Amino acid sequence: MNPLKLKERIENQVKRIKQAQREKPTLVSQTTYITTLGLMIVLPIVGGAYLGHWIDSLMAGYSIRWTITLLLGGVVMGFFNVYFLIKD
Repeated sequence: MNPLKLKERIENQVKRIKQAQREKPTLVSQTTYITTLGLMIVLPIVGGAYLGHWIDSLMAGYSIRWTITLLLGGVVMGFFNVYFLIKD
């Protein structure tokens, strides 16, 4: 690795650490962040279950195929949402 790029990366990391120390998170910002994470998990799950149930109700006979499929899809999508939010 180029020594100049390494020095620049280290300087940027030091700046970010110092800025994080100055800007300590407040209770409101932490609560907002955790609430956002929760909603990003729950909404796709509930939405998938509701949509699946609605599609199953349109079909003749008793079926939960779409409900289960879209519920599991909502779980996967919810955890991907959280992963990408935390990754940034």
